[in-house]
Amino acid sequence: MFSSHTKNRLCRPSGRFFFDRMIRIEQKLAIAAYHFHYRLVGNPRGPTLLFLHGFMGDSHDFDGILPYLWDDFCCLLVDLPGHGQTQVIGEDDFYGMKKTAIALIHLLEQIQRSRVALIGYSMGGRLALYLALHFPDYFSQVILESASPGLKTAIARQQRREQDAQWIEKLHHEDFSQVLTQWYQQPLFASLHHQADFPGLFARRLSNSPQNLAKSLQYLGTGQQPSLWEKLHQNTVSMLLLVGEQDHKFVAINREMALASPQSQLEIFPHCGHNLHLEKSTIFAHCLARRLSGS
Repeated sequence: MFSSHTKNRLCRPSGRFFFDRMIRIEQKLAIAAYHFHYRLVGNPRGPTLLFLHGFMGDSHDFDGILPYLWDDFCCLLVDLPGHGQTQVIGEDDFYGMKKTAIALIHLLEQIQRSRVALIGYSMGGRLALYLALHFPDYFSQVILESASPGLKTAIARQQRREQDAQWIEKLHHEDFSQVLTQWYQQPLFASLHHQADFPGLFARRLSNSPQNLAKSLQYLGTGQQPSLWEKLHQNTVSMLLLVGEQDHKFVAINREMALASPQSQLEIFPHCGHNLHLEKSTIFAHCLARRLSGS
């Protein structure tokens, strides 16, 4: 059964929107065991871009780049399970990748969006890759930011689950602000601390539920998801891989992905770490616009 609650407001016309007003829609939609919260922002007649945020993020994580895109595209931004205002009312395995992916496909069907361009960051990038490989007919192209196909071996996945279990324990039992501080002290996020927007990012993270984040990490973490490495050669969707040159681990992963996937291209951002859309927002936005417009 599907239900929705909608808040819809139109922005004042400007530029090319003198005749076609830009839409800003915020909506909740019930799909199976999910109550998805999402937003539609931009040109209602433009191609749809589906944005999937990373772990601890929400649908506002890409807000900084939307002004570069909303004249030409309709941006669909979703809170993933365990994040933001999206709720999971079923069993905990609905936080997992397969069921989440199927629910997102149903969401696209319900709001009548087809052949969308898919943009995913980190955790959202892993989910985006799963969607592209399992539901290619729904996507015109996919752009993966600092993403991976998961871990190749069962041993590596078990080791990662053991590491994640420590964070899950912290999320359940320790002060959330202190856990967030520890999370962003990891080397992967070192370059984020120099960004003027980092305090705002940290504040937004505090609005999440640590218990729900723990479920997301348990069921959608890298150690839990199936490896997608062996499926990369089957990819039929045009794919752009984006990484920062200072993120050495993901540079190596994405170089290997580019060799394995026949439809992929790799672009490395200079002087940048893991979070390209925050650290190099203007360059990232122009890269997306150029790719999505085919120029």
